This record gives sequence, C-alpha cells and structure tokens, in this order.
Amino acid sequence: MSSTPPATIDALVLKRAGVLTVLVGAVITVIAGLISGSAGVIGAIFATVVVVVFFSAGQLTLGKVLRTNPELAMSVALVIYLAKIGILFVLIILFADTTLFDTKVFAITVVVCTLVWTAAEVWIFARTKVLYVDPGAGK
Repeated sequence: MSSTPPATIDALVLKRAGVLTVLVGAVITVIAGLISGSAGVIGAIFATVVVVVFFSAGQLTLGKVLRTNPELAMSVALVIYLAKIGILFVLIILFADTTLFDTKVFAITVVVCTLVWTAAEVWIFARTKVLYVDPGAGK
C-alpha cells in the first residue's frame, strides 16, 4: 500500500474509475448499437456521460470539503448523494416517453456504469493508504 495525500486521491479516483467507466460505457454503446440501433447508442452514451459527470462532480466536491472542512464530510456526502438521486429522478421523468434514445438501454447503462465506478472506487480506497494525521506534525 502506498501513502497518498488526500489531494491526489481525488485525481487517482477520477483517472482510474473514470477511465474504466468510460471503457465499460463504450462497450455497452457498441452492444446497444448492435441490438437497438442508433437509439441504443444515444441512450448508452447519454447514460455514460451522466454517470461520469455525477461521480466526478461528487468526488471533486467531497474532496474539496475533506481538505477544507473535514467535519462536514458526511453531511456533504449525503447531500451529494441526494442531489444525484434527485437529478436522476428528474431525468427519468423528463425522458420517460422520449423517442430520442432507448430508455431501457439508458437505464441498464446507468446501473452498470454506476456499479463499475463504485467497484473501482472501493478498490482504489482499499489499496491506498491515506494519512489523516501528519506523523511529523508533533515534532
């Protein structure tokens, strides 16, 4: 395990989880194109973008709060989570009857990409040691 400062853990998560999520989204996009045509491609791309934007914004926001005001971290994490759910709910309502893209492909892609991002994030945090106390500060 390596020791990583909190500022760079955000970059690590965004790079690794983001790239992995985009790759999985690309694979789903190709499969959706073969199965559902252009509507499936649009749905998969839109879902991948939604997941990457949601999780990136949440990671950057929470990282900044952890560096500046760590005692608010849990509250901010909860607000970020509720905002993601709320925005996704609004998107589902807005596009419920759309013919612009395949809504089933959109839903499946959101779920799969969310699972991929979350699994990558858990893997990164499990393998990275973040020091919360500076060992040399008391000297």
